Amino acid sequence: MRVSDAIVEILKREGVQHINCYPTTPLTEAAAGANIRPIVCRQERVGVGIADGFARVSNGNKLSVFAMQYGPGAENAFPGIATAYSDSTPMLLLPLGHPRDRDRVFPMFSSERTYDTVTKSVERIQTATRTVDAMRRAISATRLGRPGPAMVEIPVDLADEEIDMELVDAYRPVGKVRSMANETDIDRAAKVLMDAERPIIIAGAGVLYAEACDELASLAELCEIPVMTTMEGKSAISEAHHPLALGSGSGVMSGPVFEYLRDADVVLAIGTSLTRHPMVTTVPPGKIIIHATNDPIDLNKSYQVDHGLLGDAKLVLAQLISCCTDIRGSSAPGQERGVAQKISEIREEWMTTWQSKLTSNEVPINPYRVIWDFMHTIDPADAIVTHDAGNPRYEIMPFYQSDTPRSYLGWGKSHQLGTGLGLAIGAKLAAPEKFCVNFMGDAAFGMTGLDFETAVRADLPICTIVFKNSTMSVETEHMATSHSKFGTRDVGGDYAEIARALGGWSEVVEDPAQIGPALLRAKRATEDGQAALLQMITNTEQATSYMRPFG
Repeated sequence: MRVSDAIVEILKREGVQHINCYPTTPLTEAAAGANIRPIVCRQERVGVGIADGFARVSNGNKLSVFAMQYGPGAENAFPGIATAYSDSTPMLLLPLGHPRDRDRVFPMFSSERTYDTVTKSVERIQTATRTVDAMRRAISATRLGRPGPAMVEIPVDLADEEIDMELVDAYRPVGKVRSMANETDIDRAAKVLMDAERPIIIAGAGVLYAEACDELASLAELCEIPVMTTMEGKSAISEAHHPLALGSGSGVMSGPVFEYLRDADVVLAIGTSLTRHPMVTTVPPGKIIIHATNDPIDLNKSYQVDHGLLGDAKLVLAQLISCCTDIRGSSAPGQERGVAQKISEIREEWMTTWQSKLTSNEVPINPYRVIWDFMHTIDPADAIVTHDAGNPRYEIMPFYQSDTPRSYLGWGKSHQLGTGLGLAIGAKLAAPEKFCVNFMGDAAFGMTGLDFETAVRADLPICTIVFKNSTMSVETEHMATSHSKFGTRDVGGDYAEIARALGGWSEVVEDPAQIGPALLRAKRATEDGQAALLQMITNTEQATSYMRPFG
């Protein structure tokens, strides 16, 4: 058996049914020969994004793979892999490498050397006999502890070498291993949580990957604790239906998040790294911090942690529920503080201040009106939504109310414009029954828009909503002089025409009254198997909802 066929056989044993790729790599043909579907993107960065979206929506339970050629292919994939690494997305990356007799010879690109900073592990197979071990180590790395991308570089001259079939036959799928937190640490943290007057929970993506959303809601209800989510953790608790859900916080945040985080005395952060970053809500000073994570590198990294809990989010939450139940005794779950009612009042007051924008009839369309009409037209339980970098992210994050787990894909510690398109395609691949939507602006479409054709060709009918205001409005303050002199923020194009030329369905929306009907037409188009694009002609409104209020 050739090495390339052996790798595909291992993928097949891991349950892989498709491989995202961009030529030239022998894995494309090897996968097709094994009845694994190759999905060929337009460029490697978007292909990695498709693998990223698939991994997120399948919650890491299905191995997500991207393969590319050596040199330009491996080089062009870097931004997508950096995003996956920063957001801890589990996936397997299989770049070809230069022939072994030219490895690390200038100017040959080495994935093994270059990707070390943006992968959990990277290994170059030097001999055919090491193939199975290298694949097992990489797949294991994607699943143990903090998720993330792992890479195996395959020298092109090695791909066709023969490998002993007995080595491949011995391969067994790699499982997950989880651990609880120390019981003494749990006891102390639970007592602090129960004694708190104004506690708050910050839930991150680790809650989603641990499939701990039910436990999160149970702990919140037991102790009457409001829950906010991080950008990546958005949808870990139903914002549409759970009365203790505050919404999400990132570079911007909802009104309830702002008030409860500002006034909290104890913060339980679970499944989040608590990294100080522009896209991560800062915890104000003076709080007692309980930090639960499955990666020791997070503890005391950005904050002095009062109580550290090292373990899997699902198991840690179960431990806290058990301990808090013992402390509480036989009394019913807490409702004494009237937290749900207060959250409802704060949200209503906050939304009232935004009604003029959310329901605006101005032309060009206010982008907040698009978000509002989307929320009231599309059932969040039927959709998977993601944003793009810049204003679309800031505009949708505080207001959109996600529902079921993974119904929203938040991203952004690494900020490549255009990432949302690949994520939406990958989401559709993982959940074909869902209405998968990405919101993007002019600049983001310019980065990756031609991969809309990948959605068309691969029969993955997503919906792309473009906020077209013909400028980079998020850069208004940063480019004031250059724009006034040279128009440096201006960008243009008819994206609806491009979408039609690429084989999709599209429509231009200029009248605010047509937003809802156009959304329904786009949804019907995707249900009929057509990738859809809505070009919303919007104004240059900039996001302002509690933007980085705590530093």
